[in-house]
Amino acid sequence: MALTKVQKTAQLTELKEKMQKSTSVMFAHYIGLKVGDVSDLRNQLKKSDAEMKVAKKTLMQLAAKELNLPELTDDAMNGPVACIFSFADPLTGAQIAFKFAKDHPQVELIGGIFEGKLISKEQAVAIAKIPGKTQLLGMFMAMCNGPLTSFARGLSEIAKQKEAPKAEATHAATPEVKAEAPAAPEIKAEAAPTPTEPAAEDPKTDTPAA
Repeated sequence: MALTKVQKTAQLTELKEKMQKSTSVMFAHYIGLKVGDVSDLRNQLKKSDAEMKVAKKTLMQLAAKELNLPELTDDAMNGPVACIFSFADPLTGAQIAFKFAKDHPQVELIGGIFEGKLISKEQAVAIAKIPGKTQLLGMFMAMCNGPLTSFARGLSEIAKQKEAPKAEATHAATPEVKAEAPAAPEIKAEAAPTPTEPAAEDPKTDTPAA
């Protein structure tokens, strides 16, 4: 069914708004997908802050032209084409579409606009194969975890080696206390009894003095 002028104007405005907001735009074939599969793909894109929009190629070309984006030639957009807009991570749309295509060969990336430049099918696929931010962060943490763990262990060993001489020096500086035998109790010598001198005899009598 042919679009009315009002409908074309509305679609053109919508395309321009999405192109301005997006960090990348991917073009893909989708003919042959079941309605349920299309809904599934749209839902997956929506969860990752991306969106698929089907529109006439002439409107896509006009929207890009009015926004001073690279020219979308007919050769670059052969056959029915859907736009996949990524609003946060520029890789998201391409990654989801590429992964979805593994089970749904009807979906095929054919190019796009990335970092303000028109890219080919091969470049779009290469971008789709780049690990996402979450995966890259996980890889980075795994790479860092090993060296950091080894570094921490090394510091611990160095600290132990530094503490060992200190402990030995402290032990050597401490005077050895020898147990002394208990002192023998002091025995005081008792005074010897004073000898009693014999009573002096009275020279006048033979009787000893009383």
